[in-house]
Amino acid sequence: MNMKRQIKFILVLTFVLSFFGIKTNAQLKPGDLVDGIAAVVGDEIVLESDVQDQANYAKQQGADVSNKCEFMEGIISNKLLIYEAKRDTLIENRSAAIKENATAKYNQILGQFPNEKTMLDAYKFRTPSEMKTAIEKIDTDNYYGQMKYGRITDKADVTPNEVTDFFNTYRFQLPQVKDEVSLSQIVMYPKLTNEHKDEIIAKLKKIKEDIQNGESFESQARIYSEDPGSAANGGLYKNIARGKMVKPFEAAALNLQEGEISDPVESEFGYHLIQLVKKSGKMYDARHILLKAVPNAAEIATAKKELDSIRSLIINERMTFKEAAFRFSDDKQTKFNAGVITGEDGSDKIEKLNLPPTISYQIAGHHKGEITNVFEETVQDRKMVAIVKINDIIDAHQLDITTDYSRIKQMALNKRKNEMVEKYVKEKLPHIFVSINDRYKDCTFRTDWRKADTGN
Repeated sequence: MNMKRQIKFILVLTFVLSFFGIKTNAQLKPGDLVDGIAAVVGDEIVLESDVQDQANYAKQQGADVSNKCEFMEGIISNKLLIYEAKRDTLIENRSAAIKENATAKYNQILGQFPNEKTMLDAYKFRTPSEMKTAIEKIDTDNYYGQMKYGRITDKADVTPNEVTDFFNTYRFQLPQVKDEVSLSQIVMYPKLTNEHKDEIIAKLKKIKEDIQNGESFESQARIYSEDPGSAANGGLYKNIARGKMVKPFEAAALNLQEGEISDPVESEFGYHLIQLVKKSGKMYDARHILLKAVPNAAEIATAKKELDSIRSLIINERMTFKEAAFRFSDDKQTKFNAGVITGEDGSDKIEKLNLPPTISYQIAGHHKGEITNVFEETVQDRKMVAIVKINDIIDAHQLDITTDYSRIKQMALNKRKNEMVEKYVKEKLPHIFVSINDRYKDCTFRTDWRKADTGN
């Protein structure tokens, strides 16, 4: 198999690990394959309708699923990992926590659409309940698949010589790098005035008073809470592990008695009323009502003026960008790293096409070493002001080991990991029942899954 096809298979498998999931507790025996079932791996079932639903979901996420055989083989491989993961006593069962997060994820996706019907139509689900169930299954399989994948490939590594060999072997098959940039940023969240804070706190105190006078916490959360992940559920979060929530929230919640309601609590997300529902060992259930700290025009203008002064200090060489990011940036992900923005793969080189529209617009026309003017942006419903420095501009080019060593090393490592997973699958295959519907009989799979059809 050539390198391009192998890389494509790795990408398909990675996508499936990230998004696919249909699980059932039904126990099947060899010969139990029925119409509507695409495949069975151990006691993990993949339905034909689920494959179609997942293909629709994948398309919405921008994945290429045109090759049904490659997509299906990725699903089957992942199901084998999931089947083995559930039998692995070193992998924690997190089904309960995943179930609780399904509604929150549903609401996050909903926020990207004008209304619920548009979202359901786009993802081809009939009802909200059907989509929430699918999200839960996706996350469950994603968790088990990723955990097993990580356990198998934990010790994977490549030496510099192996990276060089990889490059020499596949140099003419490696993809071309598109136009990229390397950027640093300083982000500041506009601060609310004391008067504005007092208004929000007074509103929460009035809500608390209404609850104490007979209104239910659940109904008030549905009416007033601005947390999309819990408002529809009466503000409830269940099975919260210690350390999961931001520190001010957790400290306040765990200092309450069951049923007790806190005074307004400030966090990076805004102001909360918190009610401790239940506490058991390292887990607890809590309800909250969140009022976001949304800055007004005057507060945003003040932040812009402050950041513009910092920009002037940098330009006049009275302070480096790195020093300014460490001292003033509110972005925890970049302030300790000289403000450097990294992509999903951890690299500081980001394709221009993948930049957020606001940043892409702001850096247009700028050259290497320049800093944008202060601009306003909203990320995850939070207002911010920012400046961006263009550290480097990389024109489209063929991957080369002298300039792209870290990226080529990662590709070589991914190949090594893929080989380890393939070896693991082949070792386990003779001992696991696998059955694939005849709809896929014309597929040429990388692994001969049909040898395991009898379970021998």
